Amino acid sequence: MTTLAAPAAIEREFTVRSRSQLQHALRRFARNPLAMGGLVTFALMLLAAFAGPHFFPYGFQRQSATLSAPPGTDGHLFGTDTLGRDVLLLTMRGIQWSMLMCAVFAVVAVLIGVLVGAVSGYVGGLTDDLLMRTVDIILTLPFMAVILVLSAAFPGVRSPVGIALIIALLSWMTLARIVRVQFLSLREREYVEAAHALGASNRRIVLRHLIPNSIGPITVWATLGAVGAIGAEAALSFLGFGVQGSEVSLGRLVAEGAAAAESRPWLFYFPGVTLLIIVLAVSLVGDGIQDAFDPAATRER
Repeated sequence: MTTLAAPAAIEREFTVRSRSQLQHALRRFARNPLAMGGLVTFALMLLAAFAGPHFFPYGFQRQSATLSAPPGTDGHLFGTDTLGRDVLLLTMRGIQWSMLMCAVFAVVAVLIGVLVGAVSGYVGGLTDDLLMRTVDIILTLPFMAVILVLSAAFPGVRSPVGIALIIALLSWMTLARIVRVQFLSLREREYVEAAHALGASNRRIVLRHLIPNSIGPITVWATLGAVGAIGAEAALSFLGFGVQGSEVSLGRLVAEGAAAAESRPWLFYFPGVTLLIIVLAVSLVGDGIQDAFDPAATRER
């Protein structure tokens, strides 16, 4: 004689567990081989940059007697520069500072862009007009020319963090526009009107409903903006207005090695290829995030 399963067991068997938008995006991202490859590559580069120097008995500034030695000489895998410093250690140090610059850029630019865009899109009216006209005025300024002028006028800010702050302060405007458009659309949704009807404060609505539903475009912009920050720092270093002093960045190493690319190619190609790999990996991650949060746009391609 067969027995019927309990109703609770049947209900559990056929119940579909709901997932949030972020969970769906993470699943789509994990199924993207290019995005996962970029993420793994980026993680390995970070691991090598921060853990690798601990396996060396000397620091990146240590000068050996072998000057401008080719790769493989006296245990120097990437060779040495004109001062006898290990190029592999210099490259690791350059990755560390370049990643710090990306983090500073992302935090500062995202905070300013989200704040301005959120206030403009949610408040509207005269506040929206004033903020957006200010954004338009800043966008008319030539980006690279302004950075060059600031770097030349204030040489004290030409540290990795200082360069990142300058780039961030001149790069948040596009994000502000993106967030504004998102907020203009989201503030008319039914759940926002329901939150208003239930007496929720504007602060709670913005923090609990509007910003979480705008996290996709914000994350995409921050990821791709970090790639632009790396490129901008490399361009500044190539023009002689980048990081100065005892610290190094990948852009500075590439700029200094470009002059000796024919006679000592390892000074240029090792940091250059490393910079290219990082930019490519971050770009793949950014594209994967964009596809994960906007699968409809992916199907239209």
